[in-house]
Amino acid sequence: MKNTIAIVFALLLCVTATAQETPLPWAYALNSPGAEPEHDDGLAKHVPGSQRTFTLTEIKNLYVAPDWHPDDHPEMPGVVATGRNPGVYACAYCHLPNGQGRPENASLAGLPAEYIVQQMADYKAGLRRSSEPQSLPASFMLAIGATVTESEVAEAAEYFSSLKPAPWIRVIETDTVPRTTVAGWMYIAIENGGTEALGQRIIEMPEDLERTELRDFRSGFIAYVPIGSVYKGKELVSSGGNGKTQPCGVCHGSNLRGLGPVPPLAGRSPSYLVRQLYDLQNGARKGRWSPLMQAAVANLSVQDFIAIAAYAASLDP
Repeated sequence: MKNTIAIVFALLLCVTATAQETPLPWAYALNSPGAEPEHDDGLAKHVPGSQRTFTLTEIKNLYVAPDWHPDDHPEMPGVVATGRNPGVYACAYCHLPNGQGRPENASLAGLPAEYIVQQMADYKAGLRRSSEPQSLPASFMLAIGATVTESEVAEAAEYFSSLKPAPWIRVIETDTVPRTTVAGWMYIAIENGGTEALGQRIIEMPEDLERTELRDFRSGFIAYVPIGSVYKGKELVSSGGNGKTQPCGVCHGSNLRGLGPVPPLAGRSPSYLVRQLYDLQNGARKGRWSPLMQAAVANLSVQDFIAIAAYAASLDP
């Protein structure tokens, strides 16, 4: 099993894009060429505010979520904490024990349990896919969806739904950003790399890279967004942009905090939100509730996606 884990984690770090142009490459971040998995020095790792220690090998084990702060959350059910070998990785490994997630995956904290169950059913049916076929996190969800049991899904859904989301992403409007590379399916600053123009992109990266790499779920993210995008997003969300779309709150609730089984969007990863809007628009994401979004996204541009995601991420969850 250890060899399998090592191979999978190496893929997480080393799978790279081909020469083929990817859709919105800044949103569908693929690991940069030449990335290699970090060698385990065997030393115990520490993070602020925790008495626990883990080695790098333990931190890379997809079947056991590193739980630095067990008092921060309820007891995790088995499928969330340790998964099930083979193929059902610990839910909290990627989505974290607090359910807040990372830019390459979904924030599950506070999502309606019914919604989570339906999304896993869509993965199981092969209906929910990524527009970027090389996205390993999305491929993992398809594989897990095909293997996980209904009872495991129900347990995980109940757990993550019970969690209260907290502010996790600091949105900064700017013209320039640190020059970055991609490792572990997320953007990281190039050491002494200087800055570059942001343009029409969202660049989301860790507040503290070391803590994020150790999967410390008390350390969140920064999202750099174009200047003016939060205001533009607010206009689109609240008024529909003069008929371009419908006001998002009709379905997603006041202040985008959800309504019934419809998921809250406030405070969620803007990179993730852009991917979902794009996937819904081009038909990569289907499923029971997807048709409700098709008309809403049909006339939106990439710039609109950026604005809506920037505004949603700027809100308190």
